[in-house]
Amino acid sequence: MKYAFGALAQGLFGKPENLKLLANTGEELGFDVMWVNDHIIMPSDIKPNYPYTETGEFNEFGDQGDYLEQLTVLSFLAGITEKVRLLTSVMVVPYREPIVTAKAIASIDVLSNGRVILGCGAGWMKEEFEALNRPPFNERGSITEEYLNIFKNLWTESSPQFSGKYASYNDIVFAPKPKQQPHPPIWMGGESEPALRRAARLADVWFPIIDNPRNPLDTPQRFADGVSHMKKIAELQGRNPDEIGVSFAINLYDDTREHRNADGKRRVFTGLPEQIASDITEYQGLGAECLMIGFAIDPHSTNVTIEQMHRFADEVRPMVDI
Repeated sequence: MKYAFGALAQGLFGKPENLKLLANTGEELGFDVMWVNDHIIMPSDIKPNYPYTETGEFNEFGDQGDYLEQLTVLSFLAGITEKVRLLTSVMVVPYREPIVTAKAIASIDVLSNGRVILGCGAGWMKEEFEALNRPPFNERGSITEEYLNIFKNLWTESSPQFSGKYASYNDIVFAPKPKQQPHPPIWMGGESEPALRRAARLADVWFPIIDNPRNPLDTPQRFADGVSHMKKIAELQGRNPDEIGVSFAINLYDDTREHRNADGKRRVFTGLPEQIASDITEYQGLGAECLMIGFAIDPHSTNVTIEQMHRFADEVRPMVDI
């Protein structure tokens, strides 16, 4: 099992000294991947359409919306780390013009000596699409797929050319190519049927999140069913399902107390170290290859996050690695 940690690049972890502390701590503790999320500009009025809460309310950024730009943060992290992989989790692919984005990702991959992972999503916030003057929100799925095909074309072809609905080019040189060959791994987020089809067509790894109310994966059985469903869709899309890895994002992690589901059962990844280690082992047996852990954040101090990372490395992980 590999382990990932990360940051909302805003608020406390929007400050360079705290991002550096987080990144260096994770690398020193032997975490494999560091993720950074993606928002560019925050509309002041957002309709309740967030897919990961029951109400649709989005309260991730409080009332500030002070996000650092994702690829800029990855460049910063590439310069202050040496081994940890750098994951966009997720990049909202339609937010950025594709050729410049492909160039930025390739550049960071070169500068980090081949450590970039491109975690992708189609996006959910219509207001941010409109604020960025991007192509129509209702076409975000097809935009995402076309842009990913452009990335692959630019990264792998010696004389790239492309003619699509949203972008076209020919007679260009795209260099340098990414350090990783044929290209940085592409991870596709999302739990919906369209997201699963995109993962089946284009991704190296599917990485769902645990608590989508419409498609929850918050029990081992639900997770197993989700992986099985993804593999069936991959077969229908003409892919070998064994070629698609599985990572799993948990933002319900709590090693200070147990949480209970509506049925009164303990919520996975909460409770004592041995309980969490047992959960990890069970999910690993069901196909999870990388666990993306949402460590606690105190808006006023880094101590809560850093201390929890240490406890995971010292108390939980050794029981899984036995």
